[in-house]
Amino acid sequence: MNGFLCLYKRSGITSFQAVAETRRIVGEKKLGHTGTLDPMAEGVLPVAFGRASKFIELLPDHEKAYAACFKLGVRTDTLDITGTVTETHAVNCTERDVIEVLPRFTGEILQVPPMYSAVSVGGVRLYKLARAGTEIERQARKVTIRQIEYRGAVGENEYAIHVTCGKGTYIRALIDDVGAALGCGAVMTRLVRTYSNGFDLQSAVTAEKLQEAAAQGRPEQLLLRVDTALCAYPAVTLSEKQTKLFKNGVRLDLQRLTGVDADGFYRIYAEDHRFLGVGETSADHTVMKMKKLYEI
Repeated sequence: MNGFLCLYKRSGITSFQAVAETRRIVGEKKLGHTGTLDPMAEGVLPVAFGRASKFIELLPDHEKAYAACFKLGVRTDTLDITGTVTETHAVNCTERDVIEVLPRFTGEILQVPPMYSAVSVGGVRLYKLARAGTEIERQARKVTIRQIEYRGAVGENEYAIHVTCGKGTYIRALIDDVGAALGCGAVMTRLVRTYSNGFDLQSAVTAEKLQEAAAQGRPEQLLLRVDTALCAYPAVTLSEKQTKLFKNGVRLDLQRLTGVDADGFYRIYAEDHRFLGVGETSADHTVMKMKKLYEI
């Protein structure tokens, strides 16, 4: 089996456990994933089967989206509801105050990564230090918040938002900053990733649905073809001779290729429409070199 599965990771398990469960269901050994989710989080987790694993790094990763809920008046060490409470405060702000503060966090902002995160400092993951009871100073990083959509109140002092952001953004940290701006603290109570690496929530497959498909002997029907997942890249079709050269790693003269108008990555096909892999133009825009080979 080769291709990408848009898996719906359920809350309460790690991304690694979700992939291990998928491996058991379909009986495939070679699986990989991109865009790790915290155990508490649920939603879109792209999983690569077989030869698709080689193309994970080429999936679009410039934008992600999350539906989140947060509660005012509380802070925890993990910045989400699963952590140990470190502060409680009276809540004197209104729903209108929440709505009005959100736009302050859109655009390019500085964000300090949480201690409970996979960010590496000095070769050590922050979450390992946090679990050992050590907190260190973290350098703020630039992240991009493209949009924060207010989705309404979901309980007493609890609200829902939908965030569209760039890679590297921590929604827990965003909510913590919102709570600080409101003067009462805030903690994330739910997180659902709705979009990642070109995959959306509407196409996500639960473990139960995958199990059903596997029982019927058709799990591969739930997979997205590798070249379809890479559809953001333009397509180039090679002649029979060029196909042989490309598969052997020989660089192709761009002047002999049709459809190469700009620098970057291209989906490469043979004349019979077989997907061969991904090519990349050279810096001087003279040749097309092989980036990843799909068909051996």
